[in-house]
Amino acid sequence: MSALERQCTLLINYDQSSQVDVPELLSKLEGGDTNEKIDALKQFILMQLNGEAVPSLLMTVIRFVLRPQSETHLRKLGLYYLEIVDKRGEDGKMLPEMILVCNMVRMELENPNEYSRGSALRFVCKLHDADLVEPLISAIRPNLEHRHSFVRRNAVHAIHHVYAKFEHLIPDAPEIVEAFLSNEVDLACRRNAFLMLCQCDQERAVMHLLQNIAEVPSWGETLQLSALELIRKVCRQNPMQKGGYIRIILALLQSAAAAVVYESANTLISLSNAPTAVRAAAQRFCDLLSTQSDNNIKLILLDRLFELRKNHLQTMQELLMDMLRALSSPNMDIRRKTLTLAMDLVTNRNVEDVISILKKELLRTQASTDVSPEVLYEYRQLLVHALHSTAIRFPHVAPTAVNVLTDVLGDSFGPATTDVIMFVKEITEILPELRPGILEKLLEALPTIKVPAVVRGALWILGEYSETPQQLRQAFMVRSGKPA
Repeated sequence: MSALERQCTLLINYDQSSQVDVPELLSKLEGGDTNEKIDALKQFILMQLNGEAVPSLLMTVIRFVLRPQSETHLRKLGLYYLEIVDKRGEDGKMLPEMILVCNMVRMELENPNEYSRGSALRFVCKLHDADLVEPLISAIRPNLEHRHSFVRRNAVHAIHHVYAKFEHLIPDAPEIVEAFLSNEVDLACRRNAFLMLCQCDQERAVMHLLQNIAEVPSWGETLQLSALELIRKVCRQNPMQKGGYIRIILALLQSAAAAVVYESANTLISLSNAPTAVRAAAQRFCDLLSTQSDNNIKLILLDRLFELRKNHLQTMQELLMDMLRALSSPNMDIRRKTLTLAMDLVTNRNVEDVISILKKELLRTQASTDVSPEVLYEYRQLLVHALHSTAIRFPHVAPTAVNVLTDVLGDSFGPATTDVIMFVKEITEILPELRPGILEKLLEALPTIKVPAVVRGALWILGEYSETPQQLRQAFMVRSGKPA
């Protein structure tokens, strides 16, 4: 059975079709220079992961790789090999070589080089046998006071792993980590310690959070995210405590870190359905929508706004203009989703502002030269459809919408202008009071129309709805270029 089928601390692609000369690799591992040893050990690690174990290799690695005099990177590869090698024999008993391994790891945990210490601490996190971990406990604890943050950070990881797997080996781990957290200044170390308390002793984590509630806004991004995760966990277990954490969440909504703002907004929505809370969260989603440059982030934010729309329609309608700022993105998926959301939130109170923005966007596409024609055609069609649906739903803004639509009839964008003339025909039919103005606009635009299908549509509208023969005659004279 391969190492990957038993445990998966490493996952590396391996070409099994290549031929491997095991005796030659062993000779390199025993007597080659550092680079040859590194290449040979990498090959042996790949073989071990894929079930091609080499007998007696463990002792060779201990003798020629894990020596204190070996190069740091080589010793790190040796630790990788120890992660995946079988540590017990077929009879289930610990291999005698593991005594040497424990002594070597202890030496690494006390090594003056911080990189070696950190690598050894990370190796401890991969051990799942109490007999191997127990002799190392006394060497792990002093690393919490090491001068280098890299060592302290991995020491917290190691203590977390040991306590989670073998609580009896270090029963006072929560007290140790709590004291460490109170005095630590490095952000990554504090985050690891706080996360350990959240998962192993939630009451201590909550106590630390409440004792430092005024300092939470000044915490680092990763530590703030851990605090939000703890708040969600506590409130799921005891919903009655929600009110005590709203202050923290509202403070984190003003964070400069986008990830913290997003998680704070999600947490606030999950804890409260009050209109003020939903409005605050949705406003921050809209702010992120306009400030973040990553298209995937924008799409995720739009999905969150869609979800809020289902149960908080009135609150979302108040933020429609902020959402429409996403139309400045050149990505068509974002534009399409934004317009779909906007059309569901249009009301009599904001429809005029929406028409104004759609008009500006339509005019902006006429002057755009840095976008491919296909994308431009598609975006114009989306805007035309949005204007048309808005005019149908809110007849009092139909004149403004028709004026905007007829202004683009002279463009050479075939699909968009064809849709425009069809929409103008529909509006002319269902809103008779607008017919005189529409006919007049069509007469003005007729000489500039370039697309034959649009010309036919315009002439049909003029022929169908003109009230006097003079209006129809004027249309043909205008089209033929003669004075009206």
